[in-house]
Amino acid sequence: MTTQQKVIFSSGDVTLTGTLFRPDTEAPAPGIVVAGTWTSVKELMADRYAERLAERGYAALSFDFAGFGESGGEPRDVENPARKVSDIHHAVTFLAEHPAIDAGRLGALGICAGAMYMAENTADDPRIGALALVAPWLHDAAVCEAAYGGPAAVAQKIRTAKEARARFEETGAIDYVPVVSGTDPRAAMPYDIDFYLNPTRGGIPAWPNRFALMAWADWLTYDAIALAPRITQPTLLVHSEDAAIPDGARRFHAGLAGRKDILWTEGTQFDFYDQDHQVTLAADTVAAHFGRTLR
Repeated sequence: MTTQQKVIFSSGDVTLTGTLFRPDTEAPAPGIVVAGTWTSVKELMADRYAERLAERGYAALSFDFAGFGESGGEPRDVENPARKVSDIHHAVTFLAEHPAIDAGRLGALGICAGAMYMAENTADDPRIGALALVAPWLHDAAVCEAAYGGPAAVAQKIRTAKEARARFEETGAIDYVPVVSGTDPRAAMPYDIDFYLNPTRGGIPAWPNRFALMAWADWLTYDAIALAPRITQPTLLVHSEDAAIPDGARRFHAGLAGRKDILWTEGTQFDFYDQDHQVTLAADTVAAHFGRTLR
């Protein structure tokens, strides 16, 4: 049995909204903060993993980042790595101060792009005792060039972002394109991706499917691979050769400074978001990792 509770907490001057999933136990439980893909809201995949962890004995917090979903903050739906890392830090503080959670046993779980932000916070936050990354999107400049059409295409996206940022600062207007579209070439992911477009999967009303063009600059210049040597906490990766940028995962794993494990399994990137086989395998593996390391 598990329980879930809507919670709010502060991240600077912004109020964030989350869901705390807890196991049915009287003793303080180890706490895990969970984050999902870029542009996502908690209902897309973070809730699913948090609930699975609660079923396995952990108190797990999923939440909407500032400017997304039910959380406060402006501008809306702008992918901002620095702000997301700060939000994670405040989420860890919320867990550490909660009376039902053992503040001496705190972990972090990032899915897809959430892996990058969890990794950065872990590198700087000694309260995190262990890190787990599922289908992690971990990039640097080389990975971005390979993923986004080469150096010229990346440079053009960064120029577009700077122009959009200038318009926002001058007028307050935000230039949005779809996150995912099979028909709009301007989309951040111009592909027909069932997970995001199918209303029975990720195409839910809570997720507006919009990407702020000014976010490209921060996204494309973010270097997650460089974080690895700064992470000394035990770290687990669960990934597949058929999922997104496995080379980034390999390079990140190779650079980790502490105890490290990696499980290569099967499945596409999107299978790890909501397909029972991949989610169950990942949740079991992550729970076992936290069980070994959060002592």
